[in-house]
Amino acid sequence: VPLRRLRDRRIPPGGEGAVGSGWQQLRATLRDMRRHPLTLSFLLAYLVYNDGIQTVISQASLYGSEELGLDQTTLIVAVLLVQILAVAGALGMGRLARTHGAKRTILGSLVIWTLILISAYLLPSDAPVFFFVLAAAIGLVLGGSQALSRSLFSHLVPRGKEAEYFSAYELSDRGLSWLGPLVFGLAYQLTGSYRDAIISLIVFFALGAVLLARVPVRRAVEAAGNPVPERI
Repeated sequence: VPLRRLRDRRIPPGGEGAVGSGWQQLRATLRDMRRHPLTLSFLLAYLVYNDGIQTVISQASLYGSEELGLDQTTLIVAVLLVQILAVAGALGMGRLARTHGAKRTILGSLVIWTLILISAYLLPSDAPVFFFVLAAAIGLVLGGSQALSRSLFSHLVPRGKEAEYFSAYELSDRGLSWLGPLVFGLAYQLTGSYRDAIISLIVFFALGAVLLARVPVRRAVEAAGNPVPERI
């Protein structure tokens, strides 16, 4: 469909091309973001705790099979359970955000993520029921953590720069996605235990929570030139 329906974008003679202009735009966006240090502070906090979230999701199957001795059917059902409950979790946390504010709700979700990791560390082997309970908890907190983070970031973006700021947001997210698996892998290599590896990921949620708590969100929204919501 895109090949047949989208029109070619003509590059003017002497132009850099799509790749060159893309990097040029990214550099301009990063320079502009330096004018909004509070927005950058939130972005740093998000990158830290989201790396922890992504690592938990990517390493959960490995932890379940290698450490807990669960079969592939159990792991597949757990993955489906996470995806289904993520929708309900996002809706529920959205309602909490309307009452308590997005920042407080995200901080609360990071506490829950920490408790999930502690529970995973203590989880007995060959106990699929407990693994399903843990998967349900992950599903309920997963969707809301990420959806509220994007929503909050949208208030910190200067008007008219939404596309380029969210492009930098996504690119930065992908650029640091290796850090969590690196910590997980190093912890396993040093201790020989997947339980120690999974508990090591707490550092991402603890550090992310500290960084987020230090961001004055209302002042950041005002600095971006946006109206401050009643609850944020």
